[in-house]
Amino acid sequence: MPHHRDFSRALDVGLPERARRIYGAVSRRLGLERWFPHGLLAALTALFAVSKILQGLPPSLQFSLADVVGRGHATLARAALHGVPSAVFGAFVLILAAGLALRSRFAWAMVILMLAANLFLSVSHTAAVSGLMLGYNALLLLLLLVAYQVFSRSSLASGTLFAVTSMVAVLLYGVFGSYRLGADFNPPITDFPTALYFSVETMSTVGYGDITPRTVEARLFVVSVIVLGISVFAASLSAVLMPLINRRIARLLGAKEEGMQRSGHFIIVGDTALARNTYQALRERKQHVTFVQSSADARVEEGADLVVGDASDLEVLREAGAQHAKAVLALSDDDSVNAFVVLAMRELAENVKTVAAVNRSRNLASLKRVHPDLIIAPQILGGEMLAMALSGEQLDSGDLLDRLLHFRS
Repeated sequence: MPHHRDFSRALDVGLPERARRIYGAVSRRLGLERWFPHGLLAALTALFAVSKILQGLPPSLQFSLADVVGRGHATLARAALHGVPSAVFGAFVLILAAGLALRSRFAWAMVILMLAANLFLSVSHTAAVSGLMLGYNALLLLLLLVAYQVFSRSSLASGTLFAVTSMVAVLLYGVFGSYRLGADFNPPITDFPTALYFSVETMSTVGYGDITPRTVEARLFVVSVIVLGISVFAASLSAVLMPLINRRIARLLGAKEEGMQRSGHFIIVGDTALARNTYQALRERKQHVTFVQSSADARVEEGADLVVGDASDLEVLREAGAQHAKAVLALSDDDSVNAFVVLAMRELAENVKTVAAVNRSRNLASLKRVHPDLIIAPQILGGEMLAMALSGEQLDSGDLLDRLLHFRS
């Protein structure tokens, strides 16, 4: 038994490695890469948003038909508007939850700001908020902060869409909220044009002082409008302008012209020894190569053309010029990532050749189902060769080549 422990320690297959293998097996079986943790966090955020919407609805429904008939439509309007600020806030967060499901970085930033603002206002006005909702808000905020690396997707189109949606939602929140609390201002806000004027004035931090809050509730509401307005404006500028600025800076700081053209080249996905060795071999043959990595900290050769992003994202593949490439080589150490890259390329440019690496023999059949043009299995081949050598079998070069390379039939 001691010898077994020493051998296990020497091979570095102790408890952490076993846990990693178990997690990997469960992840592949349940398809966790496709929905965890971003899908779970999006669902939790949507649940929080629905609770805010429902929190705004009951007051608007607490009137009878006799009240409406006896007091006229004004009663109905006031009752319906009573819960609008909370309902608008919830609807806005619900829209952002869809962005979280898409791993949008802008949606993540906006949800963080909304949850932080709601938590601040709730703590400042605890009489109206249950401890359960406060705890749920704080826990969701903490989980999103811990999982910040998951939300890495950013594009000009999605950033612009969420930016416009955010600004409209915050403006509606300010208009309906100020109209709902109209009696708490001096002079009172009694119509929508005045509410719109006050909301724009507050969000832009102009502050003429002609309308001022008189109660604690109104002051807290004004604080929330100012914080949300500034945050949305700053985040919107960042989401829309930063991708353009980053591309411009990359060009000015010396990105090579051949790298920027990205046509007739090879694309390598993966931060593995196989990926780096393939890069070296292609560069020795004077071929242009572009790396696609999920992190800017990936170990790539100095001066290599690098695109940072999710290689299964069509926008990232377009940025890498995949539709004009000679071939896309999915050489990640995660077989599911390689499969998703091949599927994305079939949608983007089916005529471009695809090569996928398979690291585990049990995934070979699954990878064949996505129909890459070539499957390379170096680790499987290594295990086969070792087993054949140890068992005294004769090594056949043709058979070994068939085990290493699997061409599309």
